[in-house]
Amino acid sequence: MTAAALDPELFLPDPEKREVKYTILSVDDHVVEPPHLFERYLPPALREDGPKLIETPEGHEVWQFEGAVYTQVGMNAVAGRRPETVRLEPFRFEQMRPGCYDVDARVADMDLGGIWAQMNFPSQITGFCGRVFAAAKNREVGLACVRAWNDWLFEEWYTPHPTRIVPCGITYLADSELAVAEIHRNAERGFVSVTFPERPHAVNLPSLWDREHWDPIIQACVDTDTVISLHVGSSGMYPFPEGSPFLQIGATLFGQLSLAACVEWLWSGYGLQHPTLKIAMSEGGIGWVAMLLDRLDNIIDRSRYGLGWDMRPADVLKRNFWFCTLDDPGTIDTRHRIGVENILFETDYPHGDSTWPDSQSVIAEAWGHIPASEIRMMCSENAAKLYRHPLPETVLPLDEAVRKTQAG
Repeated sequence: MTAAALDPELFLPDPEKREVKYTILSVDDHVVEPPHLFERYLPPALREDGPKLIETPEGHEVWQFEGAVYTQVGMNAVAGRRPETVRLEPFRFEQMRPGCYDVDARVADMDLGGIWAQMNFPSQITGFCGRVFAAAKNREVGLACVRAWNDWLFEEWYTPHPTRIVPCGITYLADSELAVAEIHRNAERGFVSVTFPERPHAVNLPSLWDREHWDPIIQACVDTDTVISLHVGSSGMYPFPEGSPFLQIGATLFGQLSLAACVEWLWSGYGLQHPTLKIAMSEGGIGWVAMLLDRLDNIIDRSRYGLGWDMRPADVLKRNFWFCTLDDPGTIDTRHRIGVENILFETDYPHGDSTWPDSQSVIAEAWGHIPASEIRMMCSENAAKLYRHPLPETVLPLDEAVRKTQAG
């Protein structure tokens, strides 16, 4: 289905192509798994037990796996939708822009929005970190689903557009030996990142302090220079008070979720133990990072709670962690405390938080006062270095002196 064929009552007209003022390498976007994924990429003997797209009596399309149902709720695929049509209910595929599940359409949408490249996380049937498959009762099927998802992303999403897609995979976290093998398998064919649950113990996986389980997995990431990308909400939300507006509270607390996860990963000691380990916090914003750095310094210099390492915890944070932002207009001026080199940009297509197709103007409005060299770092150069991804020959914005020379 083309964008032009979408229901005009549900979708806005296709946007005009935006002027590119900034080179954007977005480190947080999402795929919607297409209907054919598991039929095509699971071994034939396991397809009957794998995820299936079914139609409910109400006419919704949902995924069914091991007796559970996984829906594409409204906020998960709303790119291009008329705001008044967005509701928390399952979508049919014709109620999504094709860019949600078709890579050629995605690249076309990236071109419309002025986005050079994207890194994509999984969607509902997989969980943002593959946790659905790690929890599968049938371990053989769970592992096969992980491999199928990675094979699909590699063959259909990354390979046709290697300069436009940053390949991020999942792994089978229920078994450390199998997890290591999948990390190496992906790294050998060009994957540069793997996504884990923010707080593994919250999704019934061993905690980060279960060293027998996690040590070999972390070592595999170090050995392959694979970035660990931790997506906000990948291990669920905190318990909500009874009767409370869970959607509003959950969305408001994204930064809190990312803060808590970051603190746990920091104090796991893996960054201290492995100087080259790279951990990226996705979709949590940056407003809490300067506060965290202040607190880490406080518990060393004043209260003394944080003693015990031969390196300051705040220095480990700034060496081993990166932070992701949509814009953070109220807190972007804390960037020097955080480290400009530690900040990455996201567009979050096709989710409700997404700035698409107006990411270019969002940057201009929120970051227009920032020097061009720093905007380049945060919009693309930091991510390109972290994920080892190519950038175009000219990276925007140009410094004022260069721009005047070229104009002259």
